[in-house]
Amino acid sequence: MRNVLVTGGAGYIGSKLVTKLVNLKFNVTVIDALRFSGSSLNHLFCYKNFKFIKGDVRNYKLIKKLIKKNEFIIPLAALVGAPLCEKNKKEAISINLNSIKFLMKNVGKKNKVIYLTTNSGYGVGEKNKYCDERSKLNPISLYGKTKVDAESIVMKSKNSIAYRLATVFGYSYRMRSDLLVNNFVYTAVRKKKLTIFEPHFRRNYIHIDDVVNAIVFSISNFNKLKSNVYNLGLSSANLTKYMLANKIKQKLKYLKIIIVKNRKDPDQRDYYVSNKKIEKKGFRAKIKIEQGITELIRVFSNSEEKIINNY
Repeated sequence: MRNVLVTGGAGYIGSKLVTKLVNLKFNVTVIDALRFSGSSLNHLFCYKNFKFIKGDVRNYKLIKKLIKKNEFIIPLAALVGAPLCEKNKKEAISINLNSIKFLMKNVGKKNKVIYLTTNSGYGVGEKNKYCDERSKLNPISLYGKTKVDAESIVMKSKNSIAYRLATVFGYSYRMRSDLLVNNFVYTAVRKKKLTIFEPHFRRNYIHIDDVVNAIVFSISNFNKLKSNVYNLGLSSANLTKYMLANKIKQKLKYLKIIIVKNRKDPDQRDYYVSNKKIEKKGFRAKIKIEQGITELIRVFSNSEEKIINNY
């Protein structure tokens, strides 16, 4: 069995990814500080091929030992999202950037790194023009800047792959409602109305299970994909906020959509994204946004659990 290290493996993407890898019989080690939740991996403790370490990715002595024991390294540990990073600037830099610097200084020839970054690096794209992997990066938040800088460090290694993720949506063992689709559906179900600023702003989206499947695809096809950065999103889902709201309204007929004019959204990201590069390599996101909306409506309609925000 192949050994995989996942930092931040108890988080939103991590808990889904680790579950998949354990079920596929990889030997998986997770290190996570459990900043938000301690229960997202409880269902895995009975598996012999799963190991959990409660710890910080800035414990460099520990990280150095773990690097040597694992072939694949998937560094997910991060302060995620602009609000959280703005509130914790020093910590954002030390976790999102400095821990990656240390990791990449200490990986060996046998290590293979799969790094997840973000479309946020594109900031505000050119009007009616797709952002591809050659497009200029223009992050407009500290979060975006730390991820862009970390990506450049990761990609100095030939044994690395980086994915610039579209906005992720869908259910996870450690749920987040600050992500836009999740947030819109959660608000629609609980409050029966959506208030939208700058409804023309556009983004690309991807279901969390497609993100997980892309990482598994990368492990199986590492040599074909390595030394490259890829956008990773659902090509049919370059949607404005208003388009997204209407897709939710198709499922929840009672939903009232309120457009607030002459008021800026704190989140100024606005871009079209092309995913053709990874699609040409053989991976295509498949889960439609309508399917994800239906899934989230079921979750939020039937669960009293408090949904976690990353701020």
